[in-house]
Amino acid sequence: MKIAFASTDNLHVNDHFGWCKCFYMYELHDDAFSFVKTLPSPNEHSEEGDKLAYKIACLEDANILCASHIGPRASLMVKGSGIFVLKSEKENERIEEVLKTLLRLKNTQPPLWMQRFLHAPSAS
Repeated sequence: MKIAFASTDNLHVNDHFGWCKCFYMYELHDDAFSFVKTLPSPNEHSEEGDKLAYKIACLEDANILCASHIGPRASLMVKGSGIFVLKSEKENERIEEVLKTLLRLKNTQPPLWMQRFLHAPSAS
């Protein structure tokens, strides 16, 4: 399962989906998580619809998007692309803490939205 984080520093969930200049992708494994890569997402599209479609395309094969903020239209578009939207609950929440929580959920009682990714053919 791959998670893309909207972050300015690859340490905290502290960026808005629509304004994020790059996403950081991590992967959950059986008992750990690992950094996969940085996903560049420059803000060069002027029209809102084009910008949102471009941002979603930048997420590649992420299963989950975690951002500090995301607008309602963008959230619907991300969900429509098959990516689960997870809004950070705390300001400047640490990416590591979110990953630990997701790993704990995955290995104990995964919610229905997570089970969809766990049972997919390419899930890790």
